[in-house]
Amino acid sequence: MSMEEKLKYSLLRNELVDTQSIWTRHEKRIWFITLITGTCMLYSTRTTMPLLVPAVAAEMKWSKTDSGTVLSSFFWGYTLTQVVGGYFSDRFGGQRVILFSAIGWSFITFLMPNIIWWAPNVKTYAIPFIVTIRIINGAFQGVHFPSMISLTSQNLCSNERTSFFGLLTSGSAIGTLLTGILGSFMLDYFGWSYVFRVIGFMGISWALILRYYAMAGERNRIINVSLPSRLCVNKSNVETVPWLKYFTKFSFWACVLTHACEMNCFFVLLSWLPTYFHDLFPHAKGWVVNMIPWLALPPSTFFAKYLTGRLQAREWSMSSVRKIVQSCCFAAQNLALFIMSRTTDFHTALICMTVIIGGTGFHNNAVTVNPQDLAPSHSGSVFGLMNTVGAIPGFLGVYLAGHILEATQSWPMVFSAAAGINLIGWIIFVVFGSAEAIV
Repeated sequence: MSMEEKLKYSLLRNELVDTQSIWTRHEKRIWFITLITGTCMLYSTRTTMPLLVPAVAAEMKWSKTDSGTVLSSFFWGYTLTQVVGGYFSDRFGGQRVILFSAIGWSFITFLMPNIIWWAPNVKTYAIPFIVTIRIINGAFQGVHFPSMISLTSQNLCSNERTSFFGLLTSGSAIGTLLTGILGSFMLDYFGWSYVFRVIGFMGISWALILRYYAMAGERNRIINVSLPSRLCVNKSNVETVPWLKYFTKFSFWACVLTHACEMNCFFVLLSWLPTYFHDLFPHAKGWVVNMIPWLALPPSTFFAKYLTGRLQAREWSMSSVRKIVQSCCFAAQNLALFIMSRTTDFHTALICMTVIIGGTGFHNNAVTVNPQDLAPSHSGSVFGLMNTVGAIPGFLGVYLAGHILEATQSWPMVFSAAAGINLIGWIIFVVFGSAEAIV
C-alpha cells in the first residue's frame, strides 16, 4: 500500500472515531500487559483498607460495626456504576472509561490518610464522611471490569475472549499480593498512612501509562483494508440492549444469581481476612497471612483455563464445561469453609483460606465469563448488571459479618453463612445455567 493510500485510510479512521478493529498480535500483548497491570493496581488499592483497618480502627477507636460499615460502604458505590460503565464502554470504548475511573480511584487512595484524619473535625459525622468517600471510590472502581470485558469483546475474536479475560482476572490476585507483601512491610515499619500514599501513587502512574502508551497506540493505528474482518461497525450505531429478552431467560438469571452468591463469599473474606487472622492468631506474621492465600489464585486460574480447554477438546458442550468448572469452585470453597468454622489451628486455617481464594480462579473461568456466552454483542452491559447484583452481597455480607462479630464474636457463624449462600448458587447454576447465546 502506498503512503498516499495509508494516509487516506488513516484519515478515514480519524473520521470514524468510534470504530474499532480486531487487535493484532502485538496489540494483544500491549493491551494484555496494560489491563492485567491495571487490574493489579485496582485490587491493590481496593485491599488497602481491609489490610489497614485493624491499625486504623485502633488509632481512630472504631468498633467492629464501624469497621464493617467502612469496609462495606465501598460496595455501595461499586453497585451504582456497573451497568452504566458497561453501557458507556460498549458505546464509546472501554479504554476511555477505564482511564477516567483509574484517575478517580487512584487519587482517592492517595488522599485517604488525609480524609481519615480530617473526618473527626465533622464530629458525629466522622464515619458517615469516610463512608461517603468510600462510596465514591467504589463507584469509580465499579466500571473497571464491565469496561474491560466490553473492550476485549470488541477487539478479540470470539474464540479468544474467554481465555483472555479469564487470565486478566488473575491480576486481582497479583494486586492483593502486592498489598499483602508491600503493604504489610510498610505498615510494620512506616505506618498505615504510607501504604495508602505509595499504592495510590502507583495507581496514578499506571493511569498515565494507559493514557500515553496503550491509548496512544490506538490513535496511531492504520486500518488494513486487505482484511475486511478487521472493519467493524461504528459503535454509535450499536443497538439498544434488549433487556427484556435477557430478563425472560433462566440462564441469564442463573448467571447473575450464581455470581452474586460466590461474590458474597469472596468479598466477605477479602474484607475480613486480615481482621480474622489478627483476632484469632495475633502472633502470625502479617505478610504471611496476606500473601499465602492469594498465591493460589493465578495457578488455579491457569488450571481452570486448561481444564476448560481439555473438556472442550473432548467435545463437551460449553454449558456442561461451565457447570463443571463452577462446581469445582463451590465444592472446594464449601469444604474449606466447613473446616475453617471448626478449626483453631493456624496452619489449617491458612490452608483453608488459600483453597477458598484459589477456588475463585475456577469461578473466573466459568460464571465470570458467562456474559460473553450469553450476550456476545452486549457483554459489557450484561456483565455490568451481573456485577451490580454481585456487589449487593458485598456490602450486605461485609456489613452483616461485622454486625455478627460485634454481637457474637463468632467467626464460625460468618463462615457457615457464606457456605450456605454458596450452596444456593451452586444449585441454581447446575439446574438453570447455560452457555447458549440469548441474543
